[in-house]
Amino acid sequence: MENWDDMRVFLAVARAEGLSAAAPVLKMDPSTLGRRIARLERNLGAALFVKSPQGYALTDLGERMKERAAEAEVHLARIADEGQGERAGLTGQIRIGAPDGAANYLLPQVCAAIQERNPDLEVQILALPRVVNLSRREADMAITVSPPAAGRLTVQKITDYQLHLAMRSDATPLQSLADLKGRRIVGYIPDMIFDKELDYLSAIDVAGVQMASNSVAVQLQMIRQAGVGIVHDFALPFAPEVQMVLPDAVALTRSFYLVRHTSDRRLDRLTRFAHALRAGIQDEVARLERTARLTARPPV
Repeated sequence: MENWDDMRVFLAVARAEGLSAAAPVLKMDPSTLGRRIARLERNLGAALFVKSPQGYALTDLGERMKERAAEAEVHLARIADEGQGERAGLTGQIRIGAPDGAANYLLPQVCAAIQERNPDLEVQILALPRVVNLSRREADMAITVSPPAAGRLTVQKITDYQLHLAMRSDATPLQSLADLKGRRIVGYIPDMIFDKELDYLSAIDVAGVQMASNSVAVQLQMIRQAGVGIVHDFALPFAPEVQMVLPDAVALTRSFYLVRHTSDRRLDRLTRFAHALRAGIQDEVARLERTARLTARPPV
């Protein structure tokens, strides 16, 4: 491979398994990427990909090249990390993948606090209604609601968090779960629940949801319009007209985990950021949950 820029292009296409998906990562158009890959293959005298309408699949040589290129990427990152030395502040770009509950209600203020201490740091929050693919380097690290069972990944538990049934404070009160009959239930689109830990409504004996979304932020907006649903306690302070109800009847506990590439654990910059991120999320969840409890509707 002629230079690192060629390697960077090759890795992005290999991880994305196509030109269109790799283009935003590299900030290049797909046609330019196609020409770069074709030139690289000509220079090598061998094919790295099998091209088809479904995407770019690696050849045997491409698989070996990807492994070596990924190793080189890690070594270069370590060199850059060492070059940063013992600076007081973090610099460069770090991308975090997260489910939209954490992305909407926790990460903006947590990351803002980290950036206030590190003004040269650029943080990107990738909010997705699915598990972030770290193997394709969609992000430098990810927050998940279940620890991954496979892959070369390191996992640290961040914190537990609570969820309760919630509704508008001016709605007709609920005295028991039986009163849910006839109410508009808000929840996930059933066939888009990407993690069993998100199947909140299994805790409630309801036939189905009348208002659904794959986004918890949208679900909260639906509840603000007159629905009833399971809400993260840490999201309730962002919707003051919505209150926790029947906390003794419905109380769920879930956890957030921080997932990183095993090969990144020696990168001091990412490790320092991960430490600050975990501490910030722990503090913010505790703060917001305290606020939510203070505004909970008392039993009728």
